[in-house]
Amino acid sequence: MPTRSSERWIADGENMVRQFEEAGYEANLQYGEDDIPQQITQIENMIAQGVDLLVIAAIDGSALGNVLQQAADANIPVISYDRLLMGSPHVDCYATFDNYQVGQLQGQYLVDALGLEEGGNDSYNIELFAGDPDDNNTRYFFNGAMDVLQPFIDEGQLTVLSGQTRLAQLTTERWDGALAQDRMEDLLTAHYRGRERVDAVLSPYDGISLGIISALESAGYGTESRPLPVITGQDAEISSVRSIIAGKQTQTVYKDTRELAAQAVQMGDALLNGQECEANDTESYDNGEKVVPAYLLEPVSIDASNWELLVEEGYYTEAELRN
Repeated sequence: MPTRSSERWIADGENMVRQFEEAGYEANLQYGEDDIPQQITQIENMIAQGVDLLVIAAIDGSALGNVLQQAADANIPVISYDRLLMGSPHVDCYATFDNYQVGQLQGQYLVDALGLEEGGNDSYNIELFAGDPDDNNTRYFFNGAMDVLQPFIDEGQLTVLSGQTRLAQLTTERWDGALAQDRMEDLLTAHYRGRERVDAVLSPYDGISLGIISALESAGYGTESRPLPVITGQDAEISSVRSIIAGKQTQTVYKDTRELAAQAVQMGDALLNGQECEANDTESYDNGEKVVPAYLLEPVSIDASNWELLVEEGYYTEAELRN
């Protein structure tokens, strides 16, 4: 796993260890802590120890080519977990959510919240954020959202006052909320003085969303006279669900990491028994060397109207969310 700094990667790791062990396997879980050389060393050590299977959620999907070759030379199958491993033919399968649909859910939520499809002469200011430039998912999230939002930008119903609309202008290294907070502060200072206000923010991830909210609150948003904009997110992390319940963050995308772990275990079991991975997408995920067979799980949009679903499905307890 890439880091312990995000709640979801801790949950992913714990879920996979539990489910692999329940299936009769021994599991060795390690975190790279967003340090690429450290993750490479961890994988090299696992190969040297003679592991039978590698499940990798990469820090940088393009940085592991040499170590994936080492795995292939040792006849160790590799599952790419939630982040696609790039530039190598030695990736057997890919377990993830429908990343393009995640972006669509975020974009459509903004459209619905602002009533853009209802017409009228109202126009709204929006700013755009994207994820880590080294994470292949970033492009899918962004494209999914922009395919929904771009027509409204073209028609003038949405205005990006900063003019920053290209993915390269919007990325947030390592999905870091503090960097997102700094960028939001810069945007507010440069473009939102006086009467101009931010009405919506496309945020791809909860940690980024909370950084954006901190910047907005420091600039005077979050009051009755100057409410916070509509703000999306992803991963349904506890802190963001609490923020949604408190009326700050507006939306997140729920991705049940228990289901993703189960899919990775199922794939691993198939590979270790000489079978092919189950896949429901064999076209979308080209890593530059091959189209990797993928199994895409369904994401769910969560806001103040349906956050109880997380409790009903046993993902969290109500006490955790109302603490």
